[in-house]
Amino acid sequence: MPSSTSPDQGDDLEACVLRFLDLDLKDTSLINPNSSLKVELDVNTKKKYSSAKKKAFALFVKTKEVPALSYKCKEIWWKCCQQLFTDQTSIHRHVATQHADEICHQTASILKQLAVTLSTSKSLNSADKRDPLKEYLTGNHEVSTLLPDISCFSPDELISGQGSDEGDVLLYYCYCDLEDPHWICAWQSALCQHLHLTGKVRIATEGINGTVGGSKLATRLYVEVMLSCPLFKDYLCKDDFKTSKGGACCFPELRVGVFEEIVPMGISPSKISYKKPGIHLSPGEFHKEVEKFLSQANQEQSDTILLDCRNFYESKIGHFQGCLAPDIRKFSYFPSYVDKNLELFKEKRVLMYCTGGIRCERGSAYLKAKGVCKEVFQLKGGIHKYLEEFPDGFYKGKLFVFDERYALSYNSDIVSGRSAHAQNLNLWSAHSPY
Repeated sequence: MPSSTSPDQGDDLEACVLRFLDLDLKDTSLINPNSSLKVELDVNTKKKYSSAKKKAFALFVKTKEVPALSYKCKEIWWKCCQQLFTDQTSIHRHVATQHADEICHQTASILKQLAVTLSTSKSLNSADKRDPLKEYLTGNHEVSTLLPDISCFSPDELISGQGSDEGDVLLYYCYCDLEDPHWICAWQSALCQHLHLTGKVRIATEGINGTVGGSKLATRLYVEVMLSCPLFKDYLCKDDFKTSKGGACCFPELRVGVFEEIVPMGISPSKISYKKPGIHLSPGEFHKEVEKFLSQANQEQSDTILLDCRNFYESKIGHFQGCLAPDIRKFSYFPSYVDKNLELFKEKRVLMYCTGGIRCERGSAYLKAKGVCKEVFQLKGGIHKYLEEFPDGFYKGKLFVFDERYALSYNSDIVSGRSAHAQNLNLWSAHSPY
């Protein structure tokens, strides 16, 4: 954001943002949402709005940049809506006429970011101290500065290999406090579009949860950017990204949004926090615990419960031997299941697992909060990481995934006679956490 904007302009700007957010941005009756919005602004904030709009427009155009097809040509071209644009005038005209709504929403994010920056600046001045990380994330760097340089790659290198057997799908999450999820949302949208990634990214004040697909080069660049981002570099490591064969074709589109929870359990993070989860067990440690559990002659009398906290259609096609698989249709039903079966968990050691580990973070925290279990453990990295180390271990069957692959196979074991595709054809859209 412009450094010349003085802190004492904050009140006007905050009023501008409030007016902006009060408008119905999805109202299709607005022929030009930006024009209608601008009428709402008073004279003192029109300049700020105009500046934010220009930044939003420039950012959107930048995400469409691709290297010129000719290697001898150093110019930048643009690709948008399956069309290739070779000059700025044509891409600007296209964006202005076809993407007014996106520019409108991006303008809102920039205005909100500026308001936060000014508010932060005032509080820092009053306290006479500076937080370099906060300044970095709240205005001293625009979204476009956190996009990787792809000018050294040809379009074919970046886009090719997006087929189901040539590209990759990344699954990851990171629980950490985010003060401005809307800024992160704008950055993630720009980043994924910049790298031609599709998938789903869910952002909240409690963290980020993503599943994205694209070429091997694009997914590698995405991981590098995430690991170098000041917000996440102290929380994420390369091992936190679970990789499987796939690509951009595994998702119909890119969806990035801000929500209350990064995985929808239906309970506010302020009531059940990710900061109080169960004890994390590595795949090797979890394997030993399951082995010990299965070696017991009478598992029903055991003090250990192996709990699958996924949905019924996931556990039906694959699960750990001897597990307890709740008959729930979506994760938001998990708390009710626990409440109705508290006696079952009384004085038990609970070994929890899910696809990638994220549901166990909140699920184990909820179970621990009930105060009935002896101990609560969870599989770090989920089934994904377990199968990487133990493809022929105690997990039998396929691994359900929330994309158009439907299921992944790591071994020849078959739990359900029906194929994952036939059984779950309509479940991806109906039950995806998004």
